[in-house]
Amino acid sequence: SIVGNIARTGLFEGLFRAKLAALLLLVISLVGAKGKKDEKILLKAILVYLGSGVLLYFAAALCFFMPSLLPSSKTLIAISYIAMTAIGYLLILTGGGQLSRLLKDKLKKDIFNEENETFPQEERLLDNEYSINLPAQYRLGKLVRDSWINIINPFRGLLVAGTPGAGKSYFVIRHIIDQHIKKGFSMFIYDFKFDDLSRIAYNKLLRYAGNYKIRPKFFVINFDDLNRTHRCNPLDPQAMEDITDATEASRTIMMGLNRDWIKKQGDFFVESPINFLTACIWYLRRYEDGRYCTLPHVIELMQSDYDPLFAVLQSQEEIKVLINPFVSAYKNNAMAQLEGQIASAKIGLARLSSPQLY
Repeated sequence: SIVGNIARTGLFEGLFRAKLAALLLLVISLVGAKGKKDEKILLKAILVYLGSGVLLYFAAALCFFMPSLLPSSKTLIAISYIAMTAIGYLLILTGGGQLSRLLKDKLKKDIFNEENETFPQEERLLDNEYSINLPAQYRLGKLVRDSWINIINPFRGLLVAGTPGAGKSYFVIRHIIDQHIKKGFSMFIYDFKFDDLSRIAYNKLLRYAGNYKIRPKFFVINFDDLNRTHRCNPLDPQAMEDITDATEASRTIMMGLNRDWIKKQGDFFVESPINFLTACIWYLRRYEDGRYCTLPHVIELMQSDYDPLFAVLQSQEEIKVLINPFVSAYKNNAMAQLEGQIASAKIGLARLSSPQLY
């Protein structure tokens, strides 16, 4: 009775009406299917399944026209029709099932998800009298756009870190040299690969010399090639007005040569070498108005025997207080203590004793 009622609806009247009804039910079932996503499934394969399936599904009707073309039995016609319809139906089912498992975002083309993680960056040039502006490029989606890395206040500190060959000098340092010389800054450059940065600085200084109220001079200190260097005196007597300047100079030298002393300031065997070096520096500053106040002369003076050395140093009233502990240890024959005090200064400064420095 159920089949009879369905038959009376007219669903099976005509060949294509029944096939379309079956296909509609299949589409409804596929719409509700939620398959597991698979990145290996391709849209092209799905279209091939669906296209060939629909073609076979409806082309099966041609089997009923075979008797007019070729003599065939009814059994062969029925088998051919059922086979083509079933294969077409299964192909549509396969393609439709894979359609719900298709990934819209192709992760293989963007395995690090870079396109979805891009964001707009600063494209304005924010310039002021102190700023450093580094030209750059960035990706926004699939586009490469120009941008600026604006360091508005470089006095807050700027750290450039990277492995050798990473491009620190090319991308950052050369722009800093160019822009700050252009804005009238003075520069102190440590050129590790002389003369890469020095050449840039020299040419930029020639180019922007007119930006300075007082035309600056260019100096190079090069210990490796004495034919291409200027000479300077870190113990310039004109810059030392009193003994506190000598104390600061000696402390800076000794702390620079012995980095671990920074944590031990105030210790006996740290302050003693500093005081001894201060006494030597200030004596040379006062002697003949600082004519021999240079680091090589200080190093050589410290190598003298104790008798003439202490006698000479005590001739200056200002350093008697500094030299008194050493003289007292010498008079009391505390040679181990005295050697420990003075050797700390001698050993550190001995590292600087070289023809290049002299």
